[in-house]
Amino acid sequence: MLAPSSGIGKFAVRSPKVIRFVRQGCTNRPFFHIVVAERWREQFQPVIEQLGSYDPLPNENNEKLVSLNLERIRYWIGNGAECSTPVAELLGLSGLLPIHPRTFIQAWRNRRAASEATNKDENVESTSTN
Repeated sequence: MLAPSSGIGKFAVRSPKVIRFVRQGCTNRPFFHIVVAERWREQFQPVIEQLGSYDPLPNENNEKLVSLNLERIRYWIGNGAECSTPVAELLGLSGLLPIHPRTFIQAWRNRRAASEATNKDENVESTSTN
């Protein structure tokens, strides 16, 4: 039988392996490892391999730090591992996968909120000058 990465176009319904976040860090200071793990694993069961890390809180330069081992991520995806939605969003932003639709939705919401905030500020300024 050919592997799904051979181009036959057939993928397993549910892969037993998944690329996901594992939360580390302290309370109010999250830090995530990007790992390959069994889909159904116990909490303290070891993961198969760590593929990167993600720090969601901005540093002093307003940057969110991400490190990815793209070669190993490609390997696991080629062997049929699925990505969780947050990891798929991150890999889409990094250019490895297509941009996730949820990323477009969040960007649209952010633009709408920013435009509403500027409209609200303009209305407040115009009423205060009158």
